[in-house]
Amino acid sequence: MINKALTDPKSIVVVGGSNNTAKPGGKVLKNLIDGKFSGELYVTNLKESEVQGIKSYNDVADLPEVDLAIIAIAAQFVPDTVDVLAHQKGARAFIVLSAGFSEESEAGAELEKRLVEIVDEVDGALIGPNCTGVLTPNHHSVFTYPIPRLDTRGCDFVSGSGATACFIMEAGIPKGLSFANVFSVGNSAQMGVEEVVRYWDESFDPGSSSRIKLLYIEDIKKPQMLLVHAASLIRKGCRIAAVKAGSSEAGSRAASSHTGALASPDAAVDALFRKAGIVRCYGREDLIAVASVFTYPKLEGKNIAVITHAGGPAVMLTDALSEGGLEVPAIESPKSNELLEELFPGSSVANPIDFLATGTAEQLGVVIDYTEKYFDNIDGMVVIFGTPGLFPVYNVYDMLDQKMRLCKKPIFPVLPSILTAKDEVDAFISKGHVNFPDEVMLGQALSRVFNTAPPSRQDIVLPKVDRPKIRRIIDNAGDGYLTPRDVQTLLDAAGIPRVTETVVETQEAAVKAADRMGYPLVMKVVGPVHKSDVGGVVLNVKDQESVVREFSRMMKIKDTTGVLMQPMLEGIELFAGTKREEKFGHMIMCGMGGIFIEVLKDVATGLYPVNTDEALEMIDSLKSYEILEGVRGKEGIDIDAFADVLVRLSSLMEAAPEIFEMDLNPLLGNEEYIVAVDARINIQKDANKQT
Repeated sequence: MINKALTDPKSIVVVGGSNNTAKPGGKVLKNLIDGKFSGELYVTNLKESEVQGIKSYNDVADLPEVDLAIIAIAAQFVPDTVDVLAHQKGARAFIVLSAGFSEESEAGAELEKRLVEIVDEVDGALIGPNCTGVLTPNHHSVFTYPIPRLDTRGCDFVSGSGATACFIMEAGIPKGLSFANVFSVGNSAQMGVEEVVRYWDESFDPGSSSRIKLLYIEDIKKPQMLLVHAASLIRKGCRIAAVKAGSSEAGSRAASSHTGALASPDAAVDALFRKAGIVRCYGREDLIAVASVFTYPKLEGKNIAVITHAGGPAVMLTDALSEGGLEVPAIESPKSNELLEELFPGSSVANPIDFLATGTAEQLGVVIDYTEKYFDNIDGMVVIFGTPGLFPVYNVYDMLDQKMRLCKKPIFPVLPSILTAKDEVDAFISKGHVNFPDEVMLGQALSRVFNTAPPSRQDIVLPKVDRPKIRRIIDNAGDGYLTPRDVQTLLDAAGIPRVTETVVETQEAAVKAADRMGYPLVMKVVGPVHKSDVGGVVLNVKDQESVVREFSRMMKIKDTTGVLMQPMLEGIELFAGTKREEKFGHMIMCGMGGIFIEVLKDVATGLYPVNTDEALEMIDSLKSYEILEGVRGKEGIDIDAFADVLVRLSSLMEAAPEIFEMDLNPLLGNEEYIVAVDARINIQKDANKQT
């Protein structure tokens, strides 16, 4: 766990400190000195008596007691060195810059394991190995640049990659983004991104802690820890954005169900972020843009006024906002004509509000005032103002600064002339603002932030199920697919509606079942996993002769042990299912069945447990949602009943976590009912076993 020795040490030793600032041990020492570390600073170097003006010890055993050790020596010597520092010198925090550990070889992994064991023995904190270090207001323990001016109102940032952390800061600082604390966790041998987020949560101070948290993650090792503490931070008033790299899957993964085929680790990441309220980003510039949006007041509605002196950027911004679900509505107000009279001829106040390339600072102020005071259907403003370089625009940006401080509606500045008006933009940024040089990037980021829902409720109450009946089936089952009869029992026990059906093994039984159920019927083979692929599904069986013929044919299909018979119902084909993803737990999935799942893969995913609100949001997010509502006179479905099925799947997973994959495909739905027509349940009792 992160401790005070790491965040606010009274003494630091750089093990492997050097006069050569081109080496990590030299550069980190220089950065500590330049950062004016106020505590005691020590150095060890085998050959030097003084390093960068600081007395050097040749052996760590000769050091006085020290809080934090920064290690920059060969990997093979690190564990023994840390052992001395931890057990003899009282060190309780360690930043290991050295590479050559688990990222390199099995031997390195053993060194890393021993390193963690030593630090754990003294209840210490370890960052790294193979990292670039830590930046806090108290010490600059990094060997890289840039080192931003640290500001408690800036962003807390944790990265699994040191280089990426540098590049993200490089991109953000020129735009005006500031930072509070930066952690590069490297191999995350003891503490990774999740532990840093937990620390931010558990140490959060409403009066002094940063409200903006940025994450760059390459591997989510502890999803539940991240979920719990990220959601907690957001409930405390923080805003979190994250890049999860490595989203693609190299190669294909064998899957025996639609759920297995459509589920993926990246879908689980999406579901986790949505449940926590984290804004997901897909690159460095994307993360910076979202973080920049976070620095401004929260947009409370989706209606944006685009205020511009240049038509092209306004059109591109309007497109980006519209594609993201925000709106640039027409401004229709008695005050519109009055505003128009304040502007040069040819201006437009329809929205975008275009006050022309000849527009002045005073006119910009008037436009903003009218938008703030009189245009009630506007929730926020974007001001686009660059320059062709004919004259300085300090007065325009001063006016913008003044209005941004006074207006209650948030104003987002797009100042694209970062070369032609560099001095003016820099002056604007120096007043505490963040600039968006690219209007499309702003539009996309603003939309993503607005559309990210708050964390899901903590007090989820799932529907009651017949747990004893469920456990009897699961406890008596082996790994693999359950029989149709057991599947039926589980669906009934979970309260998931299903079509009346029976499994027959003789022609006589098939005829009797058909007479009892009535026509038309559906007949399906029992045994083969992919029934349709082997000709094992027949619809609209209308008479006894057809029952006899199809039963005889189906029983000859390889692996068939019987035939399942059910009434043929009408409705929209739907899909619901679950998939257990390693470390994340169960994912709940839904979509339309038929070609929509096979070809379009129109599927929504949620992370267990899914409550009713989450289930409805999942359904609403489907591209095919309008079909489910009913379109062009065609009947839709009972969406609340569909959501109830998803919530009951969560109840079933709670009672039977051994379920590895489960398909309800299809469910048939209309405005009166949702019923499962076909279902498969795959049991894997080894929690780590994957298909």
